[in-house]
Amino acid sequence: MEPNLPDVVLWSIPAFVLLTVLEMVVHRIHPDDDAAGYDAKDAATSVTMGLGSLAFDLLWKIPVVAIYTAVYELTPLRVPVLWWTVLLMLLAQDFLYYWSHRGHHVVRILWACHVVHHSSRKFNLTTALRQPWTSLTVWPFYVPLIACGVHPAALAFCSSANLVYQFWVHTERIDKLPRPFEYVLNTPSHHRVHHASQGGYLDRNFGGILIVWDRLFGSFTAETERPVFGLTKNIASHNPLRVATHEYAAIARDVRAAATWGERAGRVFRGPGWQPADRAAGSAPVPPRATAEHAG
Repeated sequence: MEPNLPDVVLWSIPAFVLLTVLEMVVHRIHPDDDAAGYDAKDAATSVTMGLGSLAFDLLWKIPVVAIYTAVYELTPLRVPVLWWTVLLMLLAQDFLYYWSHRGHHVVRILWACHVVHHSSRKFNLTTALRQPWTSLTVWPFYVPLIACGVHPAALAFCSSANLVYQFWVHTERIDKLPRPFEYVLNTPSHHRVHHASQGGYLDRNFGGILIVWDRLFGSFTAETERPVFGLTKNIASHNPLRVATHEYAAIARDVRAAATWGERAGRVFRGPGWQPADRAAGSAPVPPRATAEHAG
């Protein structure tokens, strides 16, 4: 029997709208000259990317649900949906989210999906809505949870709860929280580091709800200097289609220009800033967060 769990994203939409409007008003009434703030075109692009992701996610859901259902039917394990098991599921989902998120930063073909979320040079609540249209690369990371007997609908609930939690951390209007919260939870301060383009901040703080995974696995960095948001080389476009596909196009260009099959594989499966050894020896290192336009 399918668990009867609420659609937390749908129920959260009014809060998303209210908080975004409130943040815009606060920026207008009490501007911070050092903050990235709002830009109308940038915000419109983020909202468009979010609406597009909803549509594309419906399409990707068809094969993903089929695979998850097949795995669930094959496993003899079953996890009942009780209040305490849901808490454990949320913990396990957040752990797997950490590795999915980290993988989408260090494997270029996965980064081509996730780069969308980092493409804004602003950092406000609309940035949380800037979601990719090619999220089909995410599902493999959660197969272990289904294989352990978690119902696909319960996984969907946990993933939605994780997504809703991360909405509020996309803001510059909240400074650091008391130390116990900062030590355990992903907060605006930690997530500003994640979205920054400075070398010391690149590819850090991958946690969704909890920041303890980063502390455990060596990817945590505290916020010290003010972040500069965006990519190491930003795309000069607000065209949603270009925002959604620019890294895939860059990968295709690099693969066409590659001299060997080894280089072609590297351009797809190595890090975003990877260069063949003969070229890397004669050039400056490329930061891991670089777009393919910068790296290729």
